[in-house]
Amino acid sequence: MISNLNKIIMIIGFMLVVGTSPVYAFEPKSGYEFLTEETRAMQDDDFENPGMVTVDEGARLFQEKQPDEENACSSCHGLNGENLDTKKIASYPVFSTPSGDLVTLQERVNHCRENHMDGFPLDYDDPELVALETFVRNLAKGETIDIDTSGPLKELIKEGEKLYQTRFGQINMSCHHCHDQHQGQMLRGQKLSQGQGNGFPEYRLGKGRITSLHMRMRECFIAFRAEPFDAGSEEFRLIELYLMSRGNGLKIETPAVRF
Repeated sequence: MISNLNKIIMIIGFMLVVGTSPVYAFEPKSGYEFLTEETRAMQDDDFENPGMVTVDEGARLFQEKQPDEENACSSCHGLNGENLDTKKIASYPVFSTPSGDLVTLQERVNHCRENHMDGFPLDYDDPELVALETFVRNLAKGETIDIDTSGPLKELIKEGEKLYQTRFGQINMSCHHCHDQHQGQMLRGQKLSQGQGNGFPEYRLGKGRITSLHMRMRECFIAFRAEPFDAGSEEFRLIELYLMSRGNGLKIETPAVRF
């Protein structure tokens, strides 16, 4: 009897051999366009969207003071984050001149928490950080993604694209195979999207939980039997930058609902 894993390998191998003609250039499309009407309706209704539970948790943490500290995130940014620049939120990841490095939104939240609230730094994708990131990005819902593609980020985007097109794992696949060449095709009951990042953190129905972009990339690597990079690694940060840059012009949907 063929195992489920081998079935997956056979399906993906078949797609790579007889799939539609490769698509190397395309108009950015949100994963929302690949959803069923029922899932779209769930995402659009804040009372039905299961990801809003994490937004509420992030709001609570945003207003919470650390032990023996006078300030919370809300002390600077407003009780409900009304002092935050939502257009700036839509521009992450950004290049930080002081550090000379790429900074994701989750890293920015962690840095602020550590340096302005004297909180202990949290590991990348710590549940509290993911909740805070979800809350903050939800504030920018509807804003247009606007990643800077010039200056120092220009070369970093190229590095991210190279990783995106690199084959990994025993199945010898890259992100490019599913999300460029075979977007719109069916795989295990779901339609392959362009893998855009405008909905992250997003609620994944198949997992029953909120999922950050780095969590999702780890799941993809495991699916094609490759050793995933660590959350917050340079490799995943570069891929995140490339994914967000190729989605310039899309609207932020956090928390999106996906299968």
